[in-house]
Amino acid sequence: MNIAGIEIPSQSHWFLGLLVVHVPLGVVAIVAGVAAMLQKKGSIAHTNLGSIYFWSLALLFISSVGLAAMRWREDYHLFILGGVAFSAALVGRTARRFKWNTQFDCHIVGMGVSYIVMLTAFYVDNGKNLPVWRDLSQIAYWLLPSAVGLPLIFRALGRQTNGDNANRRGNALRQSQTLTKSPEPTPLEGASRKP
Repeated sequence: MNIAGIEIPSQSHWFLGLLVVHVPLGVVAIVAGVAAMLQKKGSIAHTNLGSIYFWSLALLFISSVGLAAMRWREDYHLFILGGVAFSAALVGRTARRFKWNTQFDCHIVGMGVSYIVMLTAFYVDNGKNLPVWRDLSQIAYWLLPSAVGLPLIFRALGRQTNGDNANRRGNALRQSQTLTKSPEPTPLEGASRKP
């Protein structure tokens, strides 16, 4: 069966029924993930879009379990990728919700890695049917999402670290100015100093 140029590997009603749920969930996860990345960190929009991404990814993983189970020999690697993507997102969400104090921002790393792995699973499964991608080798489906995504994660970590360092420097400067400033005499103190 072929739909919009994409080969559907099974004609089972159960498989097709799950696929009808799986594909829109994937679209929602991809769009919500990009939209969350483009929002100001900590904003209501970032938080809401991040939640939409997380829950659509959770449902996407659940549906991928069913799809992989029906074609285990051909699709077990998609189950593994789905598990890694969801696990990374769970780490990222937990790190933010419980305010983990770590050397690097586990939220950025977890959510970023989950997005990369989700896209990897999509391209590994569908790349051979997509314009431009169909001309690439199979290894490109596995490596290109990481080649693009990992530098973006490192950039976000660098920005976050630089922002934290700037905040720390600003707070230290304000604190040192407060400590070195001579307090202004109050009106009563000024009157008692007069000869």
